Amino acid sequence: MTSTAQAASPARSPTRSIALLAVAGFAAQAQVRVTDSLLPQIATDFHTTIGAAAMVVTAYAVAHGTIQLIIGPVADRFGKYRTVATMCAIGMVLVALCGTAVTLHELALVRLTTGAAAGWIIPISMAYVGDVTPYQLRQPILARYLTGQILGQLSGQAVGGILGDLVGWRNVFFVLAGVFALATVGLVFELITNPLTRARRQPHETTRGFVADYAAVLRSHFARVVIIAAFIEGALVWGAFAYIGAHLHARFGLSFTLIGLTVGCFGLGGLMFAALVKLLVYGLGQFGLAVAGGFLIAAAYVGLAVTPVWWLAPLATMAIGLGFYMLHNTLQTNATQMTPEARGTAVAVFSSAIFVGQTAGVGVGSLSIDRTGAVPLFLGAAAAIPVLAIWFARQLRHRPVA
Repeated sequence: MTSTAQAASPARSPTRSIALLAVAGFAAQAQVRVTDSLLPQIATDFHTTIGAAAMVVTAYAVAHGTIQLIIGPVADRFGKYRTVATMCAIGMVLVALCGTAVTLHELALVRLTTGAAAGWIIPISMAYVGDVTPYQLRQPILARYLTGQILGQLSGQAVGGILGDLVGWRNVFFVLAGVFALATVGLVFELITNPLTRARRQPHETTRGFVADYAAVLRSHFARVVIIAAFIEGALVWGAFAYIGAHLHARFGLSFTLIGLTVGCFGLGGLMFAALVKLLVYGLGQFGLAVAGGFLIAAAYVGLAVTPVWWLAPLATMAIGLGFYMLHNTLQTNATQMTPEARGTAVAVFSSAIFVGQTAGVGVGSLSIDRTGAVPLFLGAAAAIPVLAIWFARQLRHRPVA
């Protein structure tokens, strides 16, 4: 069925189905980033250092990233929407279990399994958006879908810090489990009422199997470029960002509430991007959007490293959010089109590269945070991210025709 035919029938309109996927993305992203604000509190509760407690971040990222190496072919075969709904239900149970952990290693283990379930939700949702929207309109639509993810990130960081102060870090996970439950109900309802969500395979998608899907992705030069860029972006941006809360607590003695609000300003930058996406995309083009985003991130990390007052930190984290989504949304849009014949696999590999990169970045950061603090991490990211943005922007001329 063509996109025109889909749009002509209200029962088959993709708008509601994408909105509900955004709710699921909200739940998934909220619990991904919640430990950013809670990390100092978790370390205190388990009588350990920030560097040691960072294993809960690393464990999640390892599972989230590696599980995505298999999710694409599975979702392509059994249905993208059905797959997201199933994993959202499983995530509900596992997120609740995080709040019951009695040791740091037990929490890390549960976060590992949570990542293995929640890691399906956002990349498969993006692949579904790629299936039901034409490429020419996709970047703004993906940005609108990402509003749920951005709000989830803001809630996980800001509200997580506030609730952590009020009711403790354990109850934060119980609240997030309730959000997963609401998302699951909405997705199941859409599966029952909208036939478009039950389509298993698009006509252009390959039927050659798991190995052939990966071969289709990896033999594409442009796909390899996007995947490498995603890995480096994840390592640089999140490898430094994970320690902003710890830096503000150590340098300025901020409460967990203020840390959560400050770190959560990243989400405000993302919402700013979503509001301005059409103006930015059509004004700067993908080349300009990527480069400007990279330089904005770099300036913000330098600001975090040198600012003598804490109240400039919210502005810096908001700038990181805006710059990140300028660069990242450009990567995402190209990821949905780099291998259309195996779209689910392509987007899953792309997302996996991000989280594997994040794992590497946070892991490297944990080796130095207790010795040298976060400033070297911020300055290193500031030096490298513009180089990445310029390199990727130059590669855009080799992208396949949509």
